[in-house]
Amino acid sequence: MFFSKKTKGFFVESSDHAVFLGRTSHLVAPFTIEDLRECPPDDSEALAEAISQVYPGKNAGGYLHATVGVYPEKRLVRRHSVEVRRIKEPSYFAEVCSQQFRIEQDKFSLAIINANDGSDFDAAKAQQKEVIFCGLPTDESDAVQKGLLDNKIYPERLELGSIATLGAVVEWLAFTKSKTPTLVLEISAESTHSFIVTASGVEASRPIPQGLNSMIPIVQKELGLKDEEAARKLFYSNTFDFTGMGPLLIKRFLKELQSSIGFYEVQTGQSVGQMVSTQLPAKLVWLDRAISGALGITSAKIDPVPWLKALQITIPENLLRHAQDARYLGLLALMVQHHVSHAVPAEEKK
Repeated sequence: MFFSKKTKGFFVESSDHAVFLGRTSHLVAPFTIEDLRECPPDDSEALAEAISQVYPGKNAGGYLHATVGVYPEKRLVRRHSVEVRRIKEPSYFAEVCSQQFRIEQDKFSLAIINANDGSDFDAAKAQQKEVIFCGLPTDESDAVQKGLLDNKIYPERLELGSIATLGAVVEWLAFTKSKTPTLVLEISAESTHSFIVTASGVEASRPIPQGLNSMIPIVQKELGLKDEEAARKLFYSNTFDFTGMGPLLIKRFLKELQSSIGFYEVQTGQSVGQMVSTQLPAKLVWLDRAISGALGITSAKIDPVPWLKALQITIPENLLRHAQDARYLGLLALMVQHHVSHAVPAEEKK
């Protein structure tokens, strides 16, 4: 075999909008990122070609063994303040799931992590009460893994991409010494996951029942199109400038966001000053500017290169453009998850 999975690192991020693939010179830093690629979702031929480019030594019919990040539609990523005095009650967490998140615990693959650093929550010690419940329906987990295997990807490690991405934003804010609370949006077809994070961790989370599809009927109405399918094709085609229509398209969506941000700002006395959208299709990145503009905050320009360099991760010149694209942040975050220490600016190292 040309590449050994024991020495090379392979990473895949799969969402509704795209599949991103990467190869690193080693699995654990120090390493160099050797390749970054993107292909459309639901295109098995394009994915097979991308895999052959990232992993040219793969035997015919073999599998790409990779760390994989996924964004299932029904994923749960919710911050919650647990009642420390009740955590040893056998029914407590099931009660939180049913009453707070409207899910059945026994039908979900769940994990509970600390909201400040992503470490596993230890109910026996319970030193922190701010946690994140994360997981997905068991049947959806099975379907996700089957889909990966059908496309010749063997997930040696399967993660919710949301968790890896949030961890990367928190680390980046800490590395750049930013004190600005940051809105992170993951906008999918049917819904949106919104988070407020700082260098101290995930401060707030809220699912929003509107996604990109909620904008289609507005496009149809405003442009006088015959049906929603025609509106959908135009919306996703990037052949029409929707920038001027942006405020109208996000009107309902904006109310939910403003409510979430307002509650956080009243509770903490801090103002959300910037945002980043990590899950938009390439042709709809203008929505990031439309949303940030409507909220009166800036669109964060995350340059991960200095941060990754501090983690001994090197990005060659020919891959800088990809690495500095917010849509690749989730893939880079998967690479960083193998590290246990925070990045420190070079000038602070002794």
